[in-house]
Amino acid sequence: MSPRWEPNPGVRRGRHVLYNLHAHLVFVTKYRHNVFDDEMLTRCEEIMRNVCTDFGADLIEFNGEEDHVHLLVHYPPKVALSHLVNSLKGVSSRYLRAEFTDRVNRATIHGRFWSGSYFAGSCGGAPLQVVKDYIENQKRPDRARLSS
Repeated sequence: MSPRWEPNPGVRRGRHVLYNLHAHLVFVTKYRHNVFDDEMLTRCEEIMRNVCTDFGADLIEFNGEEDHVHLLVHYPPKVALSHLVNSLKGVSSRYLRAEFTDRVNRATIHGRFWSGSYFAGSCGGAPLQVVKDYIENQKRPDRARLSS
C-alpha cells in the first residue's frame, strides 16, 4: 500500500469491500409501557450483543429508558438492516418475556413486547461521538424508583 495510506480502525474489510456502516436504532415497547429497569436493560443489551455477533455486526453503544432502547450498530454491507432489526426484536422479545414474566404482563401487551415500528438512522454524516454521547446520556432508570 501507499505510504500515504493510514488505516482507519473504524473501517472494516471484507474480501472485496471496505466499509464503515453505522446505524442508530430505536425500539419502543408496545403501547410505550414502562417495563425496563436497570437489570432488564442489562439483559437486553446482552441478548442484542449476541444477536449482532451472529450477524457479524458490533453493538457499539446501548442504553435506554423505561419504554425504549437506543442502539448504535456497526454492521457489514452483506446484512440487510431490516433482517438484523427483525432478529434483534424477535430474539430479545422471546428472552425478555420468558425471563421477566413478573414485569411483562402478557395480557397488557397482547403477546408482543416491542412496537411494530422502529427508527433507523444512518450515522455516516454525523460525527459518531455525538451519537455515542447521546445514547450514553439516556436517563437509565434506577431500581429504587421503579420498585416503589
